[in-house]
Amino acid sequence: MTVTATLPAPSAEATRNTHRTRGRRASLARWFFVAPAVLYMLAFFGYPLIRNVVMSFQHYTPRTFFTGEAPFNGFDNWRGVFDNPLFTSSLWHTLVFTLGSLLGQFVLGLALAVFFSRTFRLSGLARAVLLLPWLVPMVVSAVVWRKLLDQDTGVLNTLLMNLHLTSSPVPWLSSPSAALFSAVLVNIWVGIPFNMVILYGGLQEIPRDLYEAASLDGAGPWRTFRSVTLPLLRPVITVVLVLGFMSTVKILDLILALTGGGPADSTQTLGTVTYQLSFQQLDFGQGAVVGNILILVSAVFAVFYLRANRSDFGQGK
Repeated sequence: MTVTATLPAPSAEATRNTHRTRGRRASLARWFFVAPAVLYMLAFFGYPLIRNVVMSFQHYTPRTFFTGEAPFNGFDNWRGVFDNPLFTSSLWHTLVFTLGSLLGQFVLGLALAVFFSRTFRLSGLARAVLLLPWLVPMVVSAVVWRKLLDQDTGVLNTLLMNLHLTSSPVPWLSSPSAALFSAVLVNIWVGIPFNMVILYGGLQEIPRDLYEAASLDGAGPWRTFRSVTLPLLRPVITVVLVLGFMSTVKILDLILALTGGGPADSTQTLGTVTYQLSFQQLDFGQGAVVGNILILVSAVFAVFYLRANRSDFGQGK
């Protein structure tokens, strides 16, 4: 004879407690995996950022490293920076340098990406060669270009004069009116490979069927590019422009190796002013002020640009 025991059904309260316990465990497990990244961000990004903000309100000198004394001086550092004519001119130079570099890098990078999206012999080798400017260290590229653009012995001036395009050497790096333009050209050369690679990858993700449909509808190359390629490439374009802006607005090594901020401070940017204040004049408080302004400009640009293109990210998923 078999006896079957019937267990009582769990109460609603017990079920809620079980679900609550499982939820806590799942939450703890998520935090367990996220905690290393959070600690890393706080240690290597959060703490330096806070220290830089605090330093901008202190009288921070080389003596501070030995004594630890850095008295607060209110907004003296900020007033000193904003009253400095070099800050105003460097802000304008940064704007011109950044916008000029982004425009040139993006247009040429997109053109090369569209060109290499077509399959032809040795296309892989050509793409590899075009990556060289991106692989070479920035300082090395700047030194090489400084030799190429030298007014007296530079290869570029020699070539232009031999082709009778100019009657006298062009002062690419020694003229205040041409030096910033030359720095923009060099930075465009350095940044083209990055734009080309990212945009080329985005082009490969566009379905070929859409191009065939556009061709059947009678759309020409320009109409297809404007109506098919650009809308589907907009999320990638957003990423390229945001990353390009953040890497260009703070460039220091290229300008220091190419022009040193001269002639007559014509290529001074916010990055070079930060370096000059902190490590040449040893005014770490004012250097921190300019650094904070750089961080603020980058953050504002990123937030507004990403919010304006949020719908594009949703379309690109």
